[in-house]
Amino acid sequence: MDFKYYLRNPETIVKTLFKSKLNDIDYLKLMYKRIFEKDLNLENPENFNEKLQWLKLYDRKEEYTKMVDKYEVKKYVANIIGTKYIIPTLGIYEKFEDINLNTLPNQFVIKCTNDSGGIVIIKDKGIVDINSARKKINNCLKINYYYIGREWPYKNVKPRIIVEEYMEDNKHKDLRDFKIFCFNGVPKIILVCSNRNGDSKNTDFYDTDWNLLPFTREHHKNNPKGIDKPEKLSEMIQIAYKLSKGIPFVRVDLYEINGQVYFGELTFYPSSGFEGFKPEKYDKILGDMIELPKEKIEEKNEK
Repeated sequence: MDFKYYLRNPETIVKTLFKSKLNDIDYLKLMYKRIFEKDLNLENPENFNEKLQWLKLYDRKEEYTKMVDKYEVKKYVANIIGTKYIIPTLGIYEKFEDINLNTLPNQFVIKCTNDSGGIVIIKDKGIVDINSARKKINNCLKINYYYIGREWPYKNVKPRIIVEEYMEDNKHKDLRDFKIFCFNGVPKIILVCSNRNGDSKNTDFYDTDWNLLPFTREHHKNNPKGIDKPEKLSEMIQIAYKLSKGIPFVRVDLYEINGQVYFGELTFYPSSGFEGFKPEKYDKILGDMIELPKEKIEEKNEK
């Protein structure tokens, strides 16, 4: 079962769970059982998705909050790798009504700082449905994304709106995400997401030498045309090394746009740790790559 299925169907069990009084451990055990039809092993986690649940609970470093904040992360990343990799910010706002369209270019992107998926792409502001955009953004601002998958870094992110420059690659048009899986500070696997504007998003996994790996996500398929090796692959990998240093697992999301690398975001729990692999054995293979910290770091008021 796909975790995103629950998010698309409000009459499912998740609608109740969002409002429940379950603590994080019980909530994650219940969700894991619902989706994978097996128990979550937190005492001796082995699989990739199990270890992500463990990290949600026991690797709670304060800096992770700014690392998932769509606005604050730009400053964090720029201090490490430089401002040239940062997509320009056109404005930061407390509420949608503060956005003055007259001061913005014809194309831009609106994002919520506090969640994943709260995004509106404006390709022509002259024909955009502003009411629809306002409704989507305002709804996302009301959500504390932490409660959906108990992803602790989102718990204290301040809900704001960020407007960014619209980016388009002249060669590929549809931006390809290069999502670099970093295990204990070492980039090992690159997930490429393409065909995002098509009927079905493609996901292809490569190693760092650009060899196609024999697995994919449970609910996606490979791109039948394959994915060209990015020109700036080596630069991307070096960036991933720098941004993942000292972290048990993090995915560094990058773009290659017109020959320039740009930072996308940092993702601690892909699919919230609730999406399997095909073949299933790769859940364990990737899990073996994560060395969990020996010391548990929990939220202070939960100790």
